[in-house]
Amino acid sequence: MNIAHKIISSHLLEGEMIPGREIGLRVDQTLTQDATGTMAWLQFEALGLPSVRTELSVSYVDHNTLQMGFRNADDHRFLRTTAQRFGAVYSAPGNGICHQLHLENFARPGRILLGSDSHTPNAGGMGCLAMGAGGLSVALAMAGEPYSIPMPKVVKVWLTGRLTGWAQAKDVILHMLSRLSVKGGVGRIFEYCGPAVATLSVPEHATITNMGAELGATGSLFPSDERTLEFLRQMGREEDWVPLCADEGAQYDEEMEVDLSSLVPLAAQPHMPDLVVPVAELAGLKVDQVAMGSCTNSSYADLHLVAETLRGRKVCPETDTCMAPGSRQVLTMLTEEGSLSALIESGVRLLECSCGPCIGMGSSPVSAGVSVRTFNRNFEGRSGTRDARVYLVSPVTAAQCALNGRFTDPAEWGEAPAHPDFPSAIPSGRHHFLFPAGSEEERAKVEILRGPNIAALEQFEALPAELRGEVTLKVGDGITTDHIMPAGAEITALRSNVPAIARYVFSRTDAQFVERQDRVKAAGIAGVIVAGENYGQGSSREHAALAPRHLGVRAVAAKSFARIHRANLINFGILPLIFADASDYDRIVTGASLRLDVSSMSAGGEALLHVEGVGAVRVRNDLSEQEWAVLNMGGMLNAVRARRA
Repeated sequence: MNIAHKIISSHLLEGEMIPGREIGLRVDQTLTQDATGTMAWLQFEALGLPSVRTELSVSYVDHNTLQMGFRNADDHRFLRTTAQRFGAVYSAPGNGICHQLHLENFARPGRILLGSDSHTPNAGGMGCLAMGAGGLSVALAMAGEPYSIPMPKVVKVWLTGRLTGWAQAKDVILHMLSRLSVKGGVGRIFEYCGPAVATLSVPEHATITNMGAELGATGSLFPSDERTLEFLRQMGREEDWVPLCADEGAQYDEEMEVDLSSLVPLAAQPHMPDLVVPVAELAGLKVDQVAMGSCTNSSYADLHLVAETLRGRKVCPETDTCMAPGSRQVLTMLTEEGSLSALIESGVRLLECSCGPCIGMGSSPVSAGVSVRTFNRNFEGRSGTRDARVYLVSPVTAAQCALNGRFTDPAEWGEAPAHPDFPSAIPSGRHHFLFPAGSEEERAKVEILRGPNIAALEQFEALPAELRGEVTLKVGDGITTDHIMPAGAEITALRSNVPAIARYVFSRTDAQFVERQDRVKAAGIAGVIVAGENYGQGSSREHAALAPRHLGVRAVAAKSFARIHRANLINFGILPLIFADASDYDRIVTGASLRLDVSSMSAGGEALLHVEGVGAVRVRNDLSEQEWAVLNMGGMLNAVRARRA
């Protein structure tokens, strides 16, 4: 068996391991972060259980750390008290980024980790099958419910050679994106193997698996080998190691090969992670901002290499340069070895150990500026500046841009700094976590503290037998969850208040959408969104489904859907329809009335969507029997409540 099949088979509760067939998996660990966590914990609370049913659940605060006004601070207090009440671990603001912290402290080979953040596959760097999901899916996993997904195909990625010169692990995954696109990983787990695996450290593995999310992949995996043991020993967790590798002659659904020796520094151009070119082709392009960090590239080794590149030199005064370490542990190591001094003396601005600029939470670039970032996404407007042009690169490429104030040819960079080993004495960060205390009976006395911005959960009605509605929005290909539910300090602070945050749905795409949707809802009919390919790619944020559902959206008709967003639509009772003939998309306009006989549909079936001015359009769904039942009940929370009643 390959690694993915070994982990899945040992956690399989429902279904058969046949690609495309629905399976149910036992989840060992969960993680939430504060932008999605407040809603997830409200949903868990609604299930009425006294404690989480997982081996480990961690509630991280790393997104909304700009505590301007009471909203974010209230959410953090709520998350701390729910963790204490229900037996979860709590990580306070400033501790670091959830994925970096989980890799350092909790991820274990052979386990299944489900997180309410799309970059949860970061932990796949040590042989943990880690998957991103919507907050409700994670809440149900915390309650001991199986996590249901279509059985993924497993892709063997055979790595040969060795990274040379200025090429880094980031360039490996950018190369993968250039070959496969942001849709190339849908329904797949990428399993990295081959002789070059041993040349990469666990943090380098994690950089690659982290951005498997940008491929649309279900997950990405590296073996748990001697490098994994070495990393866990350095983290003081040697007892968590188990060896895990593919059997000789293991079968895979697809195979590909990457020669690391052939890779050069790469950059993803605006506004999509798969628009990849060699950095040399961008030489001469002025850079207004450099931002370093994020869950992809905020490890000790990443930032040590930046410090060595900048040591004794000054960043360009016209290039605003900032850095957010991934954890207190990383920051402490950089401080103790003198790397932090080198960074500060070079002119780098030190930010909090958090997601920060990656989600538009501060440090936005100038108007129409070029921002070079070590992050994972460069969607239009995500940085907080609508007309910014964001490029994604490795940490050392970012450092070179900061020094020169522009992109330059890597042939001019000289000798690359050596990849560092960890310091001999590594500080532990575990004392910064708040672990659950007392018995279940004692924890039941903990008062959950709620601020006025935390709104009660809404209960949605079942899917009607006939759907009558209006097309309230038509959008194109590649619509991201950032388009649907924008991030940034102002909007993200409302994540625990769905009626308030719903006013911003598609606000940066079509400012009249909410007004149209309000009119349609008041008329007692459904709103329907028409979309192109890969609708809902990007973040796992369930608010991109939950807020439209609050506004009265009942269906999305698209050419195709991104995995996590499709699941979120089902979870909240929004019907995902796929055009049987993609060309019918072109015939439908905003404002058209439509009608669908839902009662004539079944799981995996087809139906006719009657559209004003067009006629009958054939649509289908790719739902399992279980998903179809959930939709008909109005969403997953309704279905689980009914089953547990």
